[in-house]
Amino acid sequence: MSARVSPVVLALLCSLTIARADEPPPPALKLVQTIPLDGVEGRMDHFGADPQRKRLYLAALGNDSLEVIDTEAGRRITSIKGLKKPTGVCVTPAGHVIAASGEDGKVRVFDVNLKPLGTIDGLEDADNVRLDPAGKIAYAGYGDGALAAIDVDQIRKTDNVKLAGHPEAFQLEQNGPLVFVNVPTAHHIAVVDREKLKVIAKWPVKEAEANFPMALDEANHRLFVGCRKPAKVLVIDTETGKTVAAIDCCGDADDLFYDGSSKRVYVSGGEGYITVIQQTDADHSAATDKIPTAAGARTSYFDPAASRLYLAVPHRGDQAAELRVYATGEAAKS
Repeated sequence: MSARVSPVVLALLCSLTIARADEPPPPALKLVQTIPLDGVEGRMDHFGADPQRKRLYLAALGNDSLEVIDTEAGRRITSIKGLKKPTGVCVTPAGHVIAASGEDGKVRVFDVNLKPLGTIDGLEDADNVRLDPAGKIAYAGYGDGALAAIDVDQIRKTDNVKLAGHPEAFQLEQNGPLVFVNVPTAHHIAVVDREKLKVIAKWPVKEAEANFPMALDEANHRLFVGCRKPAKVLVIDTETGKTVAAIDCCGDADDLFYDGSSKRVYVSGGEGYITVIQQTDADHSAATDKIPTAAGARTSYFDPAASRLYLAVPHRGDQAAELRVYATGEAAKS
């Protein structure tokens, strides 16, 4: 004989089910920590990371300094001053820090203890810096249109690739020889073969202008390109160079990251929020979250191993300079 459920209990169960169904999904990002950057003034630029040593390096462009953050302790540990508008930074497996400065056209190399090792001169308007998968060659965008190859052990420029305009963000394949470079003044993405050291293709950017940040989903052969006019993320097939999707995003975007584990894209913009885009498959993505941040907070860094997104917030009026730390993916739900 089957047990009966009373009408009262049945109604209660139904109401609980409906309530759960009506609950909004948890946010894609959760603010878990704020690290003060007292005394840091002006615009913030890009980050470099040393996950092995739990360090994060922030190019504080307007402050002429490189801010060094201990991510495990959650505090700033030192500041390297006098860098003349630092812009891009990357870290080698040995812990050597490579920092580009736009105003004096120098790329400086520091050892793991932050002692100067050497300088590469003559890189006017030096900007973004990326490291090859082997950790032996650094690439720096600079000038009216060039990508410099730098031997990080010998601390010297070894090669140069001419571009049609000043390069902004660029990404290197980890399992192939290609470099994808945003060249906004030329309205295209340059495809560089780093073995041949030459541009082998130029993909026109037609759906929007001012293509600055970029992320690569190498497994799915997709490139995410952030544009400012209008504010969109373009999804580009790296096998054909064709745009397969265009998604609205935050304005004044300057950093963009792809999280392969959650199939999400994080876009930080100076308009004052982070756009989260969910990828359903290689050709279909949609914006799902709009996370309010702060005016001018347009540069960030995503650490996939720690499930953390770091956002640089500049000092503006009553808004203090700080580093905001967001949990991502499953970590954001706890």
